[in-house]
Amino acid sequence: MFGKKVNSRILFICLLLFSLILTTYIIFKALEENVVYFKSPSEVKNISELEIKKKIRIGGMVKNNSIKSYSDYISFTITDFKNEINVTYSGSIPNLFSEGKGVVAEGILRDNNYFIASKILAKHDENYMPPNDNNLNNNK
Repeated sequence: MFGKKVNSRILFICLLLFSLILTTYIIFKALEENVVYFKSPSEVKNISELEIKKKIRIGGMVKNNSIKSYSDYISFTITDFKNEINVTYSGSIPNLFSEGKGVVAEGILRDNNYFIASKILAKHDENYMPPNDNNLNNNK
């Protein structure tokens, strides 16, 4: 029904469309592996026994007056203002880590109330302002 020229153009467009779809799928699949999510304390309370002792990330706010420092570790509470998770961590603490600030802890959940962190990531708020150049020059 169509000539050779039209058939070759249709085949070319179909192959081009297929390769574009395949490339898009591969890119999204590769990016999916690099995206890291964290669970809130409310989500952790609903975790089944199968997921306990599996490495996860928990995010929330450090509860006020909950940080307790010991000789080889610290303990604190992460809250989402509905539920809380007790966390212990031994290692270096980020400078931005403090009470009332956001934190993401990576580690192993022992049960639905107790978390052992292997890494702590402190979050700053979206209104971060770099130091003023005048203050830096005055300190010299």
